[in-house]
Amino acid sequence: MNKYKIMVVDDEQDILDLLEKALTIEGFHNIIKVTTGLNAVDFCKKEQPDIIILDVMLPDLDGYEVCRQIRQFSHCPILFLSSKNDEVDKILGLAVGGDDYVTKPFSPKEIAYRVKAQLRRAEYKQSPVQAQLIKIGAITIDPDGCRIMKDNREIGLTAREFEILHYLAQNTGRVISRERLYETVWGEDSFGCDNTIMVHIRHLREKLESDPAAPEYIITMKGLGYKLVNPYEKQTKI
Repeated sequence: MNKYKIMVVDDEQDILDLLEKALTIEGFHNIIKVTTGLNAVDFCKKEQPDIIILDVMLPDLDGYEVCRQIRQFSHCPILFLSSKNDEVDKILGLAVGGDDYVTKPFSPKEIAYRVKAQLRRAEYKQSPVQAQLIKIGAITIDPDGCRIMKDNREIGLTAREFEILHYLAQNTGRVISRERLYETVWGEDSFGCDNTIMVHIRHLREKLESDPAAPEYIITMKGLGYKLVNPYEKQTKI
């Protein structure tokens, strides 16, 4: 675990110390503690952490704005911490580029295990096993490089958006339910997953579709789920 660099951003020293202790117990020792949003953005550029634990309520920039700025140059997993537990706040956290959202009070051990889960996913993407490029219409998916190209132009996706698209691409033409998509990508029970999936699908369409309101690639099958199709091929079946 020493190879991983974790940045923890919170303006409460007690929480920083608590998380540092929990992460250290689980084998993480390269931990950067930051107390402001501006410093978080600056340290992220300099230190390039493997994962960020980010509080929403900070004294200068809020966590959502910090995430937006970090997403301009980094795709490392971001786990939000917040005392706000309204559904709209969780959706906003995911919409701006977050990969996970945990409300306070929380279990420090749970946070450590969520960090491990995110790092496992990131490591899996960097597996030395050579994966073939997946081509669907004008879109090319590079599983090894975690890169998406459309019309020879790279499209910036969050880690979660990439996982969703990759999974749909592995099942091109098949209808994937929201529950199955959530359980596969998030690795958690799918209870209450609808809005989370909808937010990520909407953002994928905004980045990939020529007209997000009339998608050609990511198709909604009402009452069933989603499927990824090649718009240049005639679709003969669901």
